[in-house]
Amino acid sequence: MERVIMIKYGELSTKKGNINFFIGTLYKNIKEKLKNYNVNIYKDISRMYIEFDDQDLEKILERINNIFGLHEYVVAYKIETDIEKIKSTVLEIVKKEPFKTFKVETKRSDKKFPISSLEFSKEIGGLILKNIDNIKVDVHNPDLLLHIEIRNTNTYIYINHYEGLGGYPNGTLGKGMLMLSGGIDSPVAGYLSLKRGIILEAVYFEAIPHTSMEARNKVINLTKKLAKYTNKIKLHIIPFTEIQESIYKNIDSEYCITIMRRMMYRIMEDLVKLRKAQIIINGESIGQVASQTLTSMQVINNVTNYPVIRPVACLDKLEIIDIAKKIDTYDISILPYEDCCTIFVPKHPVINPDLSKCIEYEKTFNYEEMIHKAIKRRIIMDITEEDINKFSDLL
Repeated sequence: MERVIMIKYGELSTKKGNINFFIGTLYKNIKEKLKNYNVNIYKDISRMYIEFDDQDLEKILERINNIFGLHEYVVAYKIETDIEKIKSTVLEIVKKEPFKTFKVETKRSDKKFPISSLEFSKEIGGLILKNIDNIKVDVHNPDLLLHIEIRNTNTYIYINHYEGLGGYPNGTLGKGMLMLSGGIDSPVAGYLSLKRGIILEAVYFEAIPHTSMEARNKVINLTKKLAKYTNKIKLHIIPFTEIQESIYKNIDSEYCITIMRRMMYRIMEDLVKLRKAQIIINGESIGQVASQTLTSMQVINNVTNYPVIRPVACLDKLEIIDIAKKIDTYDISILPYEDCCTIFVPKHPVINPDLSKCIEYEKTFNYEEMIHKAIKRRIIMDITEEDINKFSDLL
């Protein structure tokens, strides 16, 4: 019997007039993820199907599990829509399975099929009871749930199903620039943004020699983890040392973090324009540190007109950690290599900064020239799940 992977769209089915665009993007993403396998992918408005070589099934399922836009996927037996063929296939399948209780669910999208879904489920249930000893029907909590989908061209029969990641296919909702530190929060923010269909480019602020190459490698590895959920992530490494040293030389210590974040936001705005993105993304969580009080966010945000998306803003730390563990970034994030947001932290950073004070402080050094220089000298890496050593020249 031929088996296929059948994909169910879930949230995409609500897109109505734009559904072909979303399904088409999902198709391209799956095709790219499975480019190294011998597969045939075809789709319609309700389902997508992948024909595969049996020996590749587990590896293919592993890759599909990292693709956004899938509500559910199953490995189904594909047969012609013929009542006797359906019955013989059902018996062949269930005789291989250990179970004491079962239930049959039929979906009949092909209304030319002469028996209703409910009646056909009863008929198949009776067939199973007649041919297998010591079993019974349990409609609430069966050991075995047999699905029969009678579609317009073929019938699909399956038992197991897998939960997809949900969300929107990557590339359907534009581009965002992610402020990626080495901490726990920002990789989670990146993951949640990818889930909403956003193409990510990551930005890491580096202050060598105050930060280390180990800290850079930490961020590279975090980017690699995020790249599992898309095809490639471009990482921009910003030399931030000159700016940061000027801040700590010229600014009252309690305002250093606030001014530093304002400089980062200015750089992010320039990169958003340069890379033709639409939003800035970061891992700020309300109240977690001094720069993440509402007043601080307002004052820091003042330097950009671009939307700043904070996917973890209203999550507590334990919720963020749970997601970090799920996406396998937590163990990397807790490695003891400091980034430029954690070095030189003053004992008492201001939690309710005054905007006018920030503006006056920023007049004490020529930050515009430094920002221009930092963007020009940035290192750019193209990072994929498989290869993190691919550099590109400055754009």
